[in-house]
Amino acid sequence: MKRVELGRSGIKVQNYCLGTMTWGTQTSEAGAHDQIDRAMAAGLDFIDTAEMYPVNPVRVETAGLTETFIGNWIAKSGQRDKWVIATKHSGKRSELRDGRGIGPDTVREVLEGSLRRLQTDYVDLYQFHWPNRAHYHFRRNWHFDPSEQPPANETLDNFAATMEVLAELVKEGKIRAFGLSNESAWGTMRWLDAAAATGGPRVETIQNEYSLMCRHYDLDLAEIGYHEDVTLLAFSPLATGLLTGKYANGAKPEGSRITVTETLGGRSGPSAFAAADAHVQIAREHGIDPVHMALAWCVERPYPSIPIFGASTSEQLDHIIAGRDLKLSDEVHAALSKAHRAHPMPF
Repeated sequence: MKRVELGRSGIKVQNYCLGTMTWGTQTSEAGAHDQIDRAMAAGLDFIDTAEMYPVNPVRVETAGLTETFIGNWIAKSGQRDKWVIATKHSGKRSELRDGRGIGPDTVREVLEGSLRRLQTDYVDLYQFHWPNRAHYHFRRNWHFDPSEQPPANETLDNFAATMEVLAELVKEGKIRAFGLSNESAWGTMRWLDAAAATGGPRVETIQNEYSLMCRHYDLDLAEIGYHEDVTLLAFSPLATGLLTGKYANGAKPEGSRITVTETLGGRSGPSAFAAADAHVQIAREHGIDPVHMALAWCVERPYPSIPIFGASTSEQLDHIIAGRDLKLSDEVHAALSKAHRAHPMPF
């Protein structure tokens, strides 16, 4: 592994990030703590969580559990300093605030809730989980219509007012760096503009879906990442498990995500399974584990990129970590590019 800076923040982390989305639903607190211990022993130091996740499924009673699990580990171990912790404001998707979105009236409230659950005085990276406005993520790209968004001036006024609160929180030492998630190129540049205009924290990271099978980021955001030093935090780098090969031939392993969410969030289907098979076959032909290949590919992009991997079990975690130093050959990269042209938008 190598160390990567989060934007221009000065915060450097290992280039694999431990994801926590299954914690509290598919993974128990004891299992989560075991994963933290194992990841730390392997040299990882970057963990990503959120106040609420939208899968497995959304339930008010599980909201905040991933943060609570991490907070209990911190209280038990006393090793807060061993981890760079990222968390998120859920915005309008949260069922905890009657649909109130991201804005100057919610940022402090939501952050302080996360701090209580995490049992820490600060978060290293605070992210906005989804834009308030309509967006093209999570399969909405097939029918995205920007005219459904509010007028630009309303959005930009919200950005400026929210940025002022973020600046206060940075000054108070409660946030070290700021990032986005599920954002667009337009939104990212406007947040950067708001930071420059108000003296608030600049956008250091963007956490968007990205994998061998989902490459929307490459078409516009990659240019921003490269020129503006915005580090990509690639979530679902294994395409919800499709790139592991475990769903081949209609298989549904017990305890896997497809047994909980049959559509895999709109990702499953004939085109997706065909694309997954093509990529897994490349790994087999080159004697590479398909999981290790998919994650190494994310690491080797021509712009700053860190994959966020999730593991339901400690055994899955160990398997992922075992491939963290893999480097892909030119032949593998060429084969993957060919597969992408054959299966450009599988879901």
